[in-house]
Parts: sequence; structure tokens; C-alpha cells
Amino acid sequence: MAELGGMIDLMTQTPMARLRRLWLDVHLWIGVGLMVLLIPLSVTGSVLVWHDQVDRLLYAERYAVSGPDAALPVEAYARAAETAFAGRAMLTQVRLPQERGDPVVAVGRMMGPGGRPRTLNAWIDPPTARVLATGETAKGFTQIMHRAHGTLFIPEVGRKVVGWLGWAMFVSCATGLWLWWPRNGAFLKALRWRRGPSTMFNLHHMLGFWICLPLAVLSLTGVYISFPQTSRALFGIEQPAPRPGGPAGPGGRFAPPIEAPNLTLAQAVAAARAEAPGAPVISVSTPTKGKEPAWRVQVKAPGAKEPRTVQVVDATGRVKAARGGPGGSPEGGPDPLSRWMRKIHDGAGMGIVWQTIIFVGGIAPAVLGVTGVVMWLRRRARRIAMQRRIAEA
Repeated sequence: MAELGGMIDLMTQTPMARLRRLWLDVHLWIGVGLMVLLIPLSVTGSVLVWHDQVDRLLYAERYAVSGPDAALPVEAYARAAETAFAGRAMLTQVRLPQERGDPVVAVGRMMGPGGRPRTLNAWIDPPTARVLATGETAKGFTQIMHRAHGTLFIPEVGRKVVGWLGWAMFVSCATGLWLWWPRNGAFLKALRWRRGPSTMFNLHHMLGFWICLPLAVLSLTGVYISFPQTSRALFGIEQPAPRPGGPAGPGGRFAPPIEAPNLTLAQAVAAARAEAPGAPVISVSTPTKGKEPAWRVQVKAPGAKEPRTVQVVDATGRVKAARGGPGGSPEGGPDPLSRWMRKIHDGAGMGIVWQTIIFVGGIAPAVLGVTGVVMWLRRRARRIAMQRRIAEA
């Protein structure tokens, strides 16, 4: 009897009502079926909006600098890091401060279980080259949040799973907006808080409407980041050249640094400065094993939007290439569109307003998921009660 009543009800519905029922089912099952994955993905994204502030709060000793200026030569910080590493790691990079109050960061490579490389960082006081702290960033809170947000800790295919979840979130936003839209055309009235009898219903509709478009933007930018090669091909963007020792390079994905380079760090920096006079050095990477090992020195001229990378061949001291520059991409780095997608998704340098929107956009799916499930359970209970009454009649 209940099944017959449902069939009669479906047959008497108008095409628009049936379409609305379809979108409601899609919206419902995305929310209910994927809530366990979407909520951690969104909440970790909210945390990462403020990753610098969280790092400073949790690891204050790394940022206890005595002054803002890196007045010493780069090799002084390299020596301090090597002393702090004490043979546990081989120096691979030195990054100078980009913001006032930042420390110098030296990166070392060491081998972990199974022969997989791990990084050991040293945070160094810019004015004195005193090592403030050492540690593995991979074990830090924000890096754990990054892995959770980027892969959900799923080996190998985690990044693709996150990308498909981004598509699911976008579909949920689109169907949610369609379902929210008033059928009588009274748009302004639909913005009022009380559109239904329950607080859960009103909260779901109000929050869902105001966060819908920002959440859709975050979902699409997340899809772009998760499928970079497909995204670039879709927009007709040339794939970035692989870095020496990169995934397509001769050294493989985890190309190790050269143990005894021919050039010293000071000589590599001097060659790069001769190629780009007047441009301060912002980072130096040591050469890795490969076809033609080279130092990579990033410099950024005053007023330039992007750094440029100067490669200095370790065997000869010859400047191999100078990539990037104002308006260009750093060597092996992302194209301008990819940088914008990353910037919009992360909120880096986008101002407090957009960062706050991203933060709310990360919390919203948790609220919408809980309120949606409660609404679904109540609706299901009403439907079962109605079917029971029909059966009894």
C-alpha cells in the first residue's frame, strides 16, 4: 500500500517537481554520503588559512629573532646550519627572510626508514646566525594539516580523491543554490531568516546561500590544484619544465644532493649576483645528482613581482640559465594562472576579508552537513509515519 502511494505520488508530479526531487536527492546524497570525507577536508582548509600564525603560536622559539635584517653573508647561515645538523643531514637549501620578523630557514636532507628522504630544518637568527631551533617540519602540526587537506592521508591516489571531492562539493553548491532559489520569484523575502518552521532548516538555508559562491570558487580552485596537468592542458598552458633531479629529471623524484660540490656556496652566489646585479638573493639550493648538476640561486630585484632563478653549473661555474623575472615564472615553477589559483585557494596575500571568507567556507560544510543530516532524518521519520498511516487506513 505504501509503495502504491509513492508510485501514485511520483506519477502525479509535474516535470519541474520531478527535477526538483532529482536535485534534492543529488544534494542529499552528496552531503550524507561524503560528509565523513568533506568535513575533514574543509576544516583543515580553514586551519591552513592561518598556517603562519599557527606556526608562530605553536613554535614560538623558531621565530624569536633578535632583529629583522639578514646582514650576514649566506654562507654564514649555511655554516651555522651544518653545525646544528651535526652530520644528521646534508644541507640542500638556505632561504633568507621575506617578511620582517622571519628567521633564516636552512633545509637539510636525511634518510628515513625504507630509504625515503626526510627533511631537517634549522631556524636561524638573521642578525647573528645563531640557530634558534631545529626540527622536522613533516612532524609539525601545520604540515600534518597540509597532508590531510591535500591527500587525506590516502597513499598514491589521495590527491586525485581530493580533486574528485572538489567536484562533488561544486555540484553540491550548484544544486543547493538551485534548491534555495525561491519558486515564486520573491528573492528579497527568501533572504529572511525564517523560511521554515525549524532552526536547523533556517540555518541550513541561510548559511548555504551566503557561502555558496565562495565555496564553489574554493572547490574549483582545489580541483585545478589537484589535477595540475589536466588543468593546464584544458587552458592551453605549457607544462612547466622539470627541475634538475625532479620527477622527469635524470635524478628521479628524490635526487640526492652532491656530497662534495666543485663550487662553494659563496662562489655560486657570486656568479649569480654577477648575472643579476643589484637583485638581492632570497634563496640558494645546492646541486643535485643528474646530467649537469647546478646551483639554483633565486634573486628578486626591487619592485619585481616574481623572483628569477639563476642556475650556476657546479663543474664550471658557468651561468646556465636565468629563468623568470617580472611577470614570468620561476624556473620549474607554476604559470601565472596556477599561481593565482593557489593564491585564491590558500588566501595567501589576499587580505583579511578573503581569508575570513575562506575560514568560514571551511567551517560551513561541517555545519551544513550536520543540519542537512538532521533535516533528512526528520523528513524520513515524517515519511515513514505517513506511510504507516496510509497502510493502516
